[in-house]
Amino acid sequence: MEICEPRALQIMSREPPTGPFRHGLTFIATLAFVVSFFGSRLFATLLPNTVVMQGGIHLHHFWYGIALISVAGWMGIAWRNERLYRLYAVLYGLGAGFVGDEVGLLLTFNNYQSELTYLFFIAAISFVIIATLFLRYRAQLQEELLKLSFRERAAMIGVYLTGFSVFFFFLSSGVSLVGIPIALVGLTILIITYARHRKPRESATPPS
Repeated sequence: MEICEPRALQIMSREPPTGPFRHGLTFIATLAFVVSFFGSRLFATLLPNTVVMQGGIHLHHFWYGIALISVAGWMGIAWRNERLYRLYAVLYGLGAGFVGDEVGLLLTFNNYQSELTYLFFIAAISFVIIATLFLRYRAQLQEELLKLSFRERAAMIGVYLTGFSVFFFFLSSGVSLVGIPIALVGLTILIITYARHRKPRESATPPS
């Protein structure tokens, strides 16, 4: 005898479990953001003279992006539906890509090819990756990072500062001077860390 489940249970069984962080929605929004960003950037590169003019006003596509983000946010508040959430994620990522493509234009008020746009894209993707790793593997990160000793943390900071300082030495002579104090701080941390680590080992060595 076949037992028929209530329709409500059938619908619920098809819905993915909810939680404090939605990895699927994050992936959809991020993918839409990347495709929108590079799509609009490719279009503007291939067709630089194609613009939308209305009443003498140049309608940049970041306005369209802001509209999509606003619609996705408003609908996410007004209509709470699991399947619609995926559409909201697409709209939000699509709009964010259009806005992100013209960040340089917005910050410089004129230069569409500004490097600030690429910096924004890298920063946004890096933030999404770090936030996703933190929320997905929070327990593992806490277990691996919180157990680090002060010496290990200081050594990582020293290595980072020393390595980062090298970047400034490739710049102009005036800017390269900034790398000197950063390198000194990094090397000082490494030397102190090594000295503090070496001293207990020497004191623990039995006399011959």
